[in-house]
Amino acid sequence: MESRRGRLTVYLGAAPGVGKTYAMLGEAERRVARGTDVVVGYVETHGRAKTEEMVGDLEVVPRRRIEHRGTTIEEMDTDAILERRPAVVLVDELAHTNAPGGRHAKRAGDVEELRAAGIDVVTTVNIQHLESLNDEVERITGVRQRETVPDDLVRTADDIHLVDMSPDALRRRMAHGNIYRADRIDASLTSYFRVGNLTALRELALLWLADRVDDALGDYRRAHDIEHPWPTKERIVVAVTGGAESETLLRRGARLAQRASGSELLAVHVIASDGLRNPDEARIARAQQLVASLGGTFHSVAGDDVAAAVVDFATASNATMVVVGVSRHGRLRKLFTGTTGDRIASLAGTIDVHLVTHDQAARGIRRRAMLSSLSPRRQVSGWALAVVLPVLLTLVLQAFEDTDQLPLAEMLLLAGAVVVALVGGLLPALLAALVSFVALNWYFTPPTGRLTINDGANVLSLLVYVAVAAGVAVVVDLASRRGADAVRARTEAATMSSLSRSVLHGQDTAEAIVERVREVFGQQSVSLLTLGTSGWEVTASAGPDHACTPDAGDTRVRVDDEHVLCLRGEPLRASDQKVIEAFAVQTSLVLEYRRLREREQRAAALEGAEATSTALLRAVSHDLRTPLATMRAAVDGLIGSEVDDADRELLHESLEASTDQLETLIDNLLDLSRLQTGLVKPVLRDRSLDEVLPLALAGQLPGTVVLDVDEPAPVVSTDAGLLERVVANLVDNAVRVSRGVPVRVLAHVLPDRVEVMIVDQGPGVPPEQRERMFDAFQRLGDTSPGGIGLGLAVARGLAEAVDGRLSAEDTPGGGLTMVLSLPRGADAGADPGADTEADVGVGA
Repeated sequence: MESRRGRLTVYLGAAPGVGKTYAMLGEAERRVARGTDVVVGYVETHGRAKTEEMVGDLEVVPRRRIEHRGTTIEEMDTDAILERRPAVVLVDELAHTNAPGGRHAKRAGDVEELRAAGIDVVTTVNIQHLESLNDEVERITGVRQRETVPDDLVRTADDIHLVDMSPDALRRRMAHGNIYRADRIDASLTSYFRVGNLTALRELALLWLADRVDDALGDYRRAHDIEHPWPTKERIVVAVTGGAESETLLRRGARLAQRASGSELLAVHVIASDGLRNPDEARIARAQQLVASLGGTFHSVAGDDVAAAVVDFATASNATMVVVGVSRHGRLRKLFTGTTGDRIASLAGTIDVHLVTHDQAARGIRRRAMLSSLSPRRQVSGWALAVVLPVLLTLVLQAFEDTDQLPLAEMLLLAGAVVVALVGGLLPALLAALVSFVALNWYFTPPTGRLTINDGANVLSLLVYVAVAAGVAVVVDLASRRGADAVRARTEAATMSSLSRSVLHGQDTAEAIVERVREVFGQQSVSLLTLGTSGWEVTASAGPDHACTPDAGDTRVRVDDEHVLCLRGEPLRASDQKVIEAFAVQTSLVLEYRRLREREQRAAALEGAEATSTALLRAVSHDLRTPLATMRAAVDGLIGSEVDDADRELLHESLEASTDQLETLIDNLLDLSRLQTGLVKPVLRDRSLDEVLPLALAGQLPGTVVLDVDEPAPVVSTDAGLLERVVANLVDNAVRVSRGVPVRVLAHVLPDRVEVMIVDQGPGVPPEQRERMFDAFQRLGDTSPGGIGLGLAVARGLAEAVDGRLSAEDTPGGGLTMVLSLPRGADAGADPGADTEADVGVGA
């Protein structure tokens, strides 16, 4: 089974000397008391008596000594810990830099290797050693930390315990000599361990740990589909429009965020998904700079409905307040369409909405005409029809001489307004209604040719006409927008359904998921990154740009503690967050499926090994006893007192044959075991066959084997020891079934390979059984004594280990030919005997 990844427990110190090592040793004592196997990999006591007492009876793995520039340096011995394989290991000072010559530059790399081996690690680190806080700590204390550790390693730990102490208590501890030597106390108290420095470090530790807890809360909300915010801390979202009021809103949001410690400032700018609304890019850039200077983050999302997009972003960010400016629209526009602030307030639910007045609120600005979700081509056609269609209908009606044409004209022109609404949307339809109203009044309402109306009923009729035309235009435009929303919803539903089906059937791979994410969300590139010992590594990617990292990506979606999806391209719509999170969940499931498949393959291998063991036990119960019984009988006869010289010689021969038989059986069993466990490690070199083949045939009786090589010295790339074992096994099998006819061993040289053929004149094997005979414990009717059907299985396994291929063919005239195909040596013209030292045939 796949070994689990070890858990990481971090004792995070708010400052040096707060007792994080002491606390780590205390946990070790508690675990040992519960029966856990705990060892000390590396603990730095700094000569503190109480810390040394805490080590007590804990098992300590000896440290590794490294010579560097004439100095002996002691480092943690990772190899010794891996060989010892405890359940838990204590590793102090996670940010430590190893001495040159080690496998890892940082102790953090050793910790990751231990975790990869399934060993739980308990470690310590101070807040000033976190990479992201390095500059802040230097500004506070004036000391640059040379040893740092990536935040992600600590942030993704399974458990983080903050070890804290008030500045006054820590300074008293320092003064009592419990941290540094006496000669360093005064200097430390007046420099690094000042009250202000310690207070600032303590606050940094609390805020950093609060962020980590907040990440865990976000994971919990996503896992349990909790959409409404949980206001665990203040998060202020400022809606930035790109207008002149943006800086005012950002500064107001920053002041609100400063009222509570640990608050966050998030600025969100909604980009029109149709690409038609173009904000002032210079102002947006200035807003981004201002947000950065205020300590906040700037985000861009796409959406048709600004209010809904802002609320969706605020909800996904677990915000507590949305800051929005007073509308710049005129009163008429506010009366009919409302304001963005009003809509945000109605959609925000439990999120507070802070409405900010500004200088631009009372001025009003000229806006482009209300945009429609229809295509530009349809909008242009609608504007043209708004003028042309009423004119054409009026000309057609003028051709009929009728004194009372008003009802018919109203119906036709109303139908024309409906057609314009269907083609061009709201504003063209309103223009068509206005043109039609003028045409009705001028041409068909008495007195004609004038804009005055004598009959009150006609006035009402015209007003009803305008109202109906405007109502139809509004309904058609709204239906168009709702239709676009429905299409988008259907697309999301289809995507979610497809994801569900693929998850249930386990069809997707990581590569397929990133490609689908890129296609669905229109991204330039998408990468699935895995956190390894050396940082983020690309597991799967789609798109031309494969160098995406969490810092370089435009959008980062967390999958789990060790995997993220990195997207580069257009900003995601606020409504796409749920869908992209679904992809993240599916990615997590696919990775889990991959682990399960690997475990299934290992389980299948274990089942095969168990079947082999069962067959082995059955075979051993008989075939290994036979030579042992013969040997016992021979020994009993030899020690008898009434054995003459002739019988003694026969008993010696029987004992020798049984010993050879037993040795062959044991060798085959060991070879099979090594092949199945992957312990065969060939050393491939160019070897001449006239060097290997004679050794393989040395154990055969004279006249039983004929060596016939058609070239003086064919050179192959092989492991001489393994090749010798393969040929010897094949020849032994061939001699046993050859019925007294000599076995021929041939070698033919091909352009890129050399074929060694072992030819016998035995009974042969039917074609349908030839593959089965290479399986372990398959004898296929071979009744010769002393075999358990392993020779051919071992021969094929060893042949494949040296990049060879073993197959069986018919021998002309009857029998079987075993063909061993080997890769030809790269330097066939070199002296084959130049390197004649023995190779290790079956290595550990």
